[in-house]
Amino acid sequence: MASEISPRAEVSPKAKIGDNCKIFPFVYIEDDVVIGDNCIIFPFVSILNGTRMGGRNKIHQGSVIAALPQDFDFRGEKTECVIGENNIIRENVVINRATHVGGKTVIGNDNFLMEGAHISHDTKVGNQCVFGYGTKIAGNCEIGNGVIFSSSVIENAGTRVGEGAMIQAGTTFSKDVPPYIIAGGAPVAYGGVNTTMCSSYGISDKVLKHIANAYRLVFHGNTSVFDAVNQIKEQVPDSPEIQTLVAFMESSTKGIISKI
Repeated sequence: MASEISPRAEVSPKAKIGDNCKIFPFVYIEDDVVIGDNCIIFPFVSILNGTRMGGRNKIHQGSVIAALPQDFDFRGEKTECVIGENNIIRENVVINRATHVGGKTVIGNDNFLMEGAHISHDTKVGNQCVFGYGTKIAGNCEIGNGVIFSSSVIENAGTRVGEGAMIQAGTTFSKDVPPYIIAGGAPVAYGGVNTTMCSSYGISDKVLKHIANAYRLVFHGNTSVFDAVNQIKEQVPDSPEIQTLVAFMESSTKGIISKI
């Protein structure tokens, strides 16, 4: 089915628009843009060069996709902003494309970005994440699947959030947040295991207890994170989830957030 494009939208003839899309008045779409099937682009959205968007996305009023990176190292290179499928991007969201040639900012599938969220250059977002009102993600961050950011969260550059984590409202952090936990406060600290999210992903009560025991060693022990990880390997029954949290902490370059 042909797409419905308002005559009052400014859409480059070089842009590749999929089937059955609806593009409202006053949308601006540049040349080097690919949009998949069944997308809805509401008024006053700008979709700029470097956008590679899959199907069934809804982009609401005032959002800017593939905005130029706010990075002093940017020299006008050709980069991309890759967006998967089934994402809801609400009003006034800004997503920057990458800084250097060959780079990509990536948003996965089934994410929900609420009003005023900002995803900066070269950040990689997994699937089924929620970004609350006014949440700001700096450049070169990595965010796993199923992460929830409450409103007005600030994630500083180069940090990571593990899958299934939840960041409480108003939190600012500059270190990595491990998988499956709740983090919040000022300064940011460990607030327990995110049992609700873990249960919704089918993690059993038995494994939840193992995760809690692992983080007890990390956040309530009197040892370094390095020693705590070794204790987890020795004392906590193995599972894919335990392997995930161990691998996350072993690969951290920023360090992880603090104890309560």
